[in-house]
This record gives sequence, structure tokens and C-alpha cells, in this order.
Amino acid sequence: MNRKKIVITFFRIAIGWHFLYEGLAKLWMGNWSAASYLTNSTGPFSGFYNWLGGSESLMNIVDPVNIAGLILIGLGLFLGLVIRISSISGIVLLLLYYFAYPPFGGSIFGSTEGNLFIVNKNLIEALALVVLLVVKEKGYGIYALKFFQKENKKSETAPDPESPQNSRREALKNLATLPALGIIGFGAFKEHEKYGVDTLSGATIQVGGADISELKGELPKGKIGDHEISRLIIGGNLIGGWAHARDLIYVSSLFRAYNTEAKIFETLMLAEKAGVNTINIGFPTNELMQKYKKITGSKIKVISQVAPDMENNDYFVNIDKAIDYGVDIVQIQGNWCDWLVRDNRIDVIEKMMDRIRSQGYTAGLASHTVDSLIACEEQGIIPDYYMKTMHHDKYWSAHPIENRVPFEVDGKNYLDHNRFHNNIFCLFPDKTIEFVQRATVPVMGFKVLAAGAITPEDGFNWAFKNGADFICVGMLDFQIVNNVNTTNQILNNLQGRTRKWYG
Repeated sequence: MNRKKIVITFFRIAIGWHFLYEGLAKLWMGNWSAASYLTNSTGPFSGFYNWLGGSESLMNIVDPVNIAGLILIGLGLFLGLVIRISSISGIVLLLLYYFAYPPFGGSIFGSTEGNLFIVNKNLIEALALVVLLVVKEKGYGIYALKFFQKENKKSETAPDPESPQNSRREALKNLATLPALGIIGFGAFKEHEKYGVDTLSGATIQVGGADISELKGELPKGKIGDHEISRLIIGGNLIGGWAHARDLIYVSSLFRAYNTEAKIFETLMLAEKAGVNTINIGFPTNELMQKYKKITGSKIKVISQVAPDMENNDYFVNIDKAIDYGVDIVQIQGNWCDWLVRDNRIDVIEKMMDRIRSQGYTAGLASHTVDSLIACEEQGIIPDYYMKTMHHDKYWSAHPIENRVPFEVDGKNYLDHNRFHNNIFCLFPDKTIEFVQRATVPVMGFKVLAAGAITPEDGFNWAFKNGADFICVGMLDFQIVNNVNTTNQILNNLQGRTRKWYG
């Protein structure tokens, strides 16, 4: 028994099956396209890949060539036919994948499974094909049959003089890949018939969200201070791993597991390509955003929420740190605004606002309870913009309005179903509308979906109709294009708004 030949055969078949399966999975999917993969490319050659992905006519060529290439390379390696051509073609294709998201120079795909610094799965498989290309032994395969040796005198692989090519036993060995392909292929086909495309296949994963190619129209922008900002802003809670999930205690962990650093960066790049040019983040996310902007060269505008250090009477420490992180706008965090007003420490808010402005930055003021903003207004504290929770209460989990108490958001959660339990964030919608209507600075609505209790079509429309100039929405990557399209549709057909647009 030729052990070396057997090992090489299994080595070649394994690589061949990987190529073949990826090609068949894409073919079976029917509507698969590499457009989003290419348009989100990073690295020194991203311009080339973005150009390919952004051209519908080119993608009509790239997609079928990619699928055909994977299938033909896979068949060639699996069956042992035109091994040299298949190996070279496979190396070229894998290197194209490799340089689309290169794991070097600060690539966002570093330090994840299968993607380490410089070395990733594509590079390893390409090197494996290099080995297969240069070693003399090619294993068992159709190439070694007598017919192919006669037809191709200058075959890519010379006949092994120690192998009796003309023997029936040797011929059967070289034909063994055919029934193997049939068995494995039949199993994959039956699996596809039963369950559809295998979403565990690395290059075929699709969550179901709209692709960037489905974007409809350009997202409108407005101004806050000197900053031109998209009317739809991405929120930081889902990226930071915070979720108002009521009794679903696993949801925050689920968000954190899904939103790895690589996934967060992919999400931000997609948001920027879709026209969302601003993010509003909790203070702990500043370091991550600084890294993202440094690595990708992004121009996304960062609004950082800040809180005072009341324990040490240092009201400015986080303002200064946020500025050092390179943020664009500084905003007093909503829960802290509420707490400071509740505890009769409005003076701290005033001092923080003055500090932000003295550093030359746009100053925002956020709150969950409208009473906080009213109290600041009465004291003459007017920010450059307000950020206020804005959603209606016509959803099942909202507790009765007669049981709502100012400042209870971010407070105690009650087991009584008629009391607050992380279930409502705009406690008094009518009072909020009244305040927003008379505000003479831009208003950014947030929690417009009541943390997932209201649909985007309903929540976006309610906020814009009732005076929001901008809305801040937490989004996972597969929700971004749909949310941009929804925003455009609502703004294009908005009815009933009486407040003039600010910003």
C-alpha cells in the first residue's frame, strides 16, 4: 500500500470538496452575490474591490465566474483531473479573497478565529495548494488513467513508474474518487433539499437583511453646530452590549456575542456606505471608536455621552477624556441629567455645559424624563441640541400612565405589572411633544422604538411627525439598509408635522 499516495489523495480531495461545496452552495442559493463582500472590503486594495462590488454590470460577470471557478476547481481537485491548472486557479482565487480583507496593517479581521495577524484561513489553504502544486506525487485520480496519459503526452503529472497503470486494480483505485464524489454530493443535495443552503458554510452566510445594493435614495442631512449630520444616527447601545430587554436576561449577552469587534467594524462601515455618518455612544465605547477611525480612516462623527464624577467632585474628567479620544460632539448623558435635576444639582449641568463649550465643542443635553429638560430651560440652560426619548405608549408592555412617575427610568424595576420594569422610556409622550414643539434648537429623538416594542415604520414616523429633527436608533448590521430606506420613505412622505425643521 502506497501510504504517501493515499495521504496526498485525501489531502487533495478535502481541499477540492471545500471549493466544490462553496460553489454549489452559492449556485443553489439562487440570488447569491459577492457585492456586499466586495463593497465592504478593507485594506490597500479596497478601492479595486469596492469598484467591482459597486458596478452592477461587472457583478453580472464576477458572480457567475466566481461560482463557476469554485465548482470547476473543486471538481478538478476532487476527481484528480487537471490538478496543476486547478491548483494554480485555486491559489489565485484564494489570494483574491485574502487581499479583500487582509489581516495586516491594522485589519479589522485580526484576532478572530481563523484570522490572525498576517495568517488567515485563505492564506493557509492557498499554501496547501502550493504544496500540492510542487510535490511530484498527486495521489489517486482520473489524471493517472491510461486514457488520459495517452491523450496528454505532456501531462501535468508524469506516470508513476512504480504504479502499474495498466492493471485493473490500479485503475479502480484511480476511479475511486468518482463514487466518493457521488456519495458526498448526494448527501449534500439531500441536505439542501431538506434544509436549504447550509448557512455554516463560511462564504454563504446571509442573515436576511437588505444588501447595500438595495439602498433607495440618499439619506438627508441636517446641521448641529458646525457638523453636518445624517437624519438617522446609529445608537451605541447594541454596539456597547446594553439592551433594554425587560425579562429576557440573556439578550445583552447575545448582543455582545454577536457584536464582536470585527462585526462592529463591519456594521459601522456598512452604515457609512448607507449614508449614516454619525454615531452616538456611551462613554466606554470611545476607545473602540478611536481604534475604528484610526484603522479605517473613517470620518464618521462621534457623539460621546459623558457623566460627572460626583464622588470626587470632578465634573469635567470625562469631558476632557472624550475630547482626548477625538470625539466630535460632547453630550451630557441622559440618565445623569435626570439624576442631577432630581437631586437639585442643576448647577453641575450648567458647569458641564460651560466646560464643553469653552473647549470649542458642540454641547448636547439628553434626558429620559422631560421634566429634566423643562427644569433646565427654566434656569436658562439651553444646549446646542436636545436628545430626548421620543416614542408613543401604544404598545402592550407600557404600564398605565397614571402609575408613571418622573425620573423612574433607570430606577427600580417593580414586579407589579402596572409599574415600571425597564419597559418605557418616554414616560409622558404628550408632555414631550409639547416641549419639543417649542424648542428652538435641534432635537434628536432616541429610543424611538421603545427598545424594540415599536416597528421602525411606526416609531420613525411618530418621532419625525412630532418634531424630532434627527433620530438615533440602535442597529445591527442586517437592519441598517432597511432602516435607511424606511427613514427616506417616511421623510419623503411625512404628513402632520407642524414644527419647523432645525438643523
